[in-house]
Amino acid sequence: MSDFIDRHQNIVRGVLGCYDRVVVQGTLPGICYADGMTAHLDAKKIRIFDYPRFAEPFRDAIRGDTDKVAAAAGVTIEFIRKVKGFRKEDRIQKIIAERGSHPGLVHIFSAMEACTSYKPWHNKVTGQTFLRYDTGKCVHYYFYFIDPILGLCYLRIPTWCPFRAQVYFNGHNWLASKLRARKIDFEMLDNAFASIADWKKAQQISDDFNVSELHSILDAAVARYCPALSPFGRYHWSIMQVEYATDIVFGSTDELHPLYDHLSRTAIHAIKAADVATFLGRSLTSRSEQEAGASFSTRIEGTRVRHYFGPASIKMYDKHGFILRVETTANDVTFFHHHRTVEQKDGKRVMKLAPVKKSIYSLSPDLISLLAAANDRYLQFLSTIDDPTLGLKTLTKLSTSVQKGPHTYRGFNFFDDDDQTMFETLCRGEFFISGIRNKTLRQHLASHKPAQVSRLLKRLRLHGIIKKIGKSYKYYLTELGRHVAVVGLTLKTMFLVPEFASAALAS
Repeated sequence: MSDFIDRHQNIVRGVLGCYDRVVVQGTLPGICYADGMTAHLDAKKIRIFDYPRFAEPFRDAIRGDTDKVAAAAGVTIEFIRKVKGFRKEDRIQKIIAERGSHPGLVHIFSAMEACTSYKPWHNKVTGQTFLRYDTGKCVHYYFYFIDPILGLCYLRIPTWCPFRAQVYFNGHNWLASKLRARKIDFEMLDNAFASIADWKKAQQISDDFNVSELHSILDAAVARYCPALSPFGRYHWSIMQVEYATDIVFGSTDELHPLYDHLSRTAIHAIKAADVATFLGRSLTSRSEQEAGASFSTRIEGTRVRHYFGPASIKMYDKHGFILRVETTANDVTFFHHHRTVEQKDGKRVMKLAPVKKSIYSLSPDLISLLAAANDRYLQFLSTIDDPTLGLKTLTKLSTSVQKGPHTYRGFNFFDDDDQTMFETLCRGEFFISGIRNKTLRQHLASHKPAQVSRLLKRLRLHGIIKKIGKSYKYYLTELGRHVAVVGLTLKTMFLVPEFASAALAS
């Protein structure tokens, strides 16, 4: 990101990375799966085929609690007949414009929607009676409220067992409350900061996202609006969807517009599926090629470029005309991998590369690091689009051999398959965060023997691409290395191949 920012530092007012849209799901551990619900009924001496009778009193209690909450707040529950044709957010904004933005309940919607359920089943072969997973429909309540810390949120509660809850909040609203508490002046437009008195301090606050505080707020919301579910204990909260945005705030629309127009229209043609996978810290395989793509769309606010790969995507758009936003979205956070402690089947705990856990406690610092790194790699790519001369100078430096004692270490050739594969590997997310080791690098360079990887690491060190950490066997990419790794992805597809193709057509 520094290359892009440094090039435009005279017209950039501030840079901020922050969570945007966050949706979490709440499940009641003892009854959130069919076997657990079966065991719960058995423990209470309730017949399996009496399951509907067991669930109905809770449904009625949720309805009664909702009526009481609405009456106490002076709110009328609004039933949505056509869910797909109704924008709840627009209705909420109109209500807030009338009532003000003070904390408290804003509105309650109800709607008939699909839900997870169970159905009694008797196995005639084994003679066992149990519950099986099923789907159905029930009334859902949406409690829209303004929290003093999270800002505008909603809590979605179904009226039928197993009562899977859902909560939405926006990370920019959370950061705004933290800035107010520290008396740091700012100007906010929708879900973006137009100005902040201290950008550096704001970034530090954003990086220190307090998940324990979030957990308490979520539990308090359920207890306040749905006390009927207290007999089942506390909810377990997991991540359904998360967005992390990096905003680059320019001085004016006139300064961003010509730059963004060039970046967006070039990116949609230049960025390939393999590049998108690399931005997200993954590699593209033949099995996943159909899951990757890109789109360019025109919105009311402006244009948007979106690249997707499986359940994750990276978007770039101009917000309010003077904010360049790069945003990584994950609909399944296990898509991202990092090094963490894993308990094996034999009970042994080892450190290894593994998917990110869905627990909300992965929000900080794990996901912040991974999503911010994805945005950073994308912005590094944009810097090569913005000005290719720096990439070409770097190419010249890399391709020159280096002499170290009696040994000569050749330069790097981006047309060489081994070198190209190596640079694509270096762009993987876990190497940006956890560093590089001979052992982990060999996992992605299967054709290389340990001695060959050792010599490769030596070449990378002598060319200034990586640096060694203390007396360990771990290496990290230098700033030059980060830039070079991205240039390795873009140089052929954006500059050399198109040029040679044009020359071939001309001849």
